[in-house]
Amino acid sequence: MSRWPRGETQIEQLIADKQLQQVIGGQANGALLLLKASRTLATAGEIADHDPDSAYVLAYDAARYSGTAILAHQGLRPTTSGGHYAVEVALRAQFGDGFRPFGAMRRRRNELEYPSRPGETTTYDEARKAIHDAEALLLAAQQSLPTNSIF
Repeated sequence: MSRWPRGETQIEQLIADKQLQQVIGGQANGALLLLKASRTLATAGEIADHDPDSAYVLAYDAARYSGTAILAHQGLRPTTSGGHYAVEVALRAQFGDGFRPFGAMRRRRNELEYPSRPGETTTYDEARKAIHDAEALLLAAQQSLPTNSIF
């Protein structure tokens, strides 16, 4: 497969800015991350009834693993300076608004993990929506892996 044009400029900039790095070999295999995403998502579903905050964070983690799996399969990995935001930027650059829920989940997860006011929590319904969005992102990642090539 040849390199794809959509998002190429943004990916090259993320690499130049050291927010993404190129990887080869076993690091360029997203399959294990998809398994991790699936397990994490299952755990989120199991605890949503009694711990919506943790379920939300786990749903976000599952979505992040899914996105990172896509990047890994392309021979890309976020760096510590790029972090979760680099995953969001790379996915949106290449795949468009289909990955918009990831950005919203990332921002909400940050609010839950680093609250600006006491008692910042999520609701059961919000956690269930995050789980639903993470399921959709996992499915999109599973479907995209066979069609992706090394950047």
